[in-house]
Amino acid sequence: MTKSGPFDLQNRTALVTGAGQGVGRAIAISLAKNGAGAIAVNDVDAERAESVAAEIQAMGVQAAAIVADVTDLDAVRRGVATATDRFGAISILVNNAGNAGAAVFPQLRYFWETDPDQWRRFIDVNLYGVMNCCHAVLPAMIERRYGRVVTIISDSSRNIEPRLSDYAAAKAGAAGFTRGLAADAAAFGITANCISIASLLPGMAPDELKEFLASDRSRRQLSKYAIRRYGRVEDIVGTVLLLCSDASAWTTGQTYPVNGGYSPSL
Repeated sequence: MTKSGPFDLQNRTALVTGAGQGVGRAIAISLAKNGAGAIAVNDVDAERAESVAAEIQAMGVQAAAIVADVTDLDAVRRGVATATDRFGAISILVNNAGNAGAAVFPQLRYFWETDPDQWRRFIDVNLYGVMNCCHAVLPAMIERRYGRVVTIISDSSRNIEPRLSDYAAAKAGAAGFTRGLAADAAAFGITANCISIASLLPGMAPDELKEFLASDRSRRQLSKYAIRRYGRVEDIVGTVLLLCSDASAWTTGQTYPVNGGYSPSL
């Protein structure tokens, strides 16, 4: 059952990319709980997407699995067309798909030890993926003179992070693109903002996680956080809801750090 309130999404259709697990899944479910009329659950993995869509349908909210690689503009366009045919025009886009996409996150190395294949994986997913999805949904948003675009980026784009220069460049590119988009789209009732997140709780088995949290590595990492814990997927959804709702109608072109105080923002 959905609920109404300041973040009520007024029966609008949302597309969440990379929503088959983790942060994307939490966002999709939260949007469904807060008044979205339908959720297009995107993922490169059909089983994951279908599982989350089924969870949302069990809540009494329309949902569909949209299986597409965000780096493929034609596939994204087909997915958006499928969602639009079923639910109507997409009013909310959450660009969550990231990291290295379907590939395994590569071993961290100094930039001069890497090669363009690694850079392209990061740039294709984290920058071109965002651009592809925006390009596919914006015409309908402009026609209807309403839209909310929220892009999940990383604090590595805002801070010094060793051996992550290619990833940081891709995420910083997504932030810059979103600011430019905000300027262009504001006249059409469309807002575009970013949420910058830091390290989330690792997805490990309970015993393995307990050992990791007791390690020197974990203690060193957490010493940099004002709130001395890793983030949880649930920590992200409140800011997403704010930026997807009419409560943020006068907010655009911004980056919101949701990071446990890892890095301040002036």
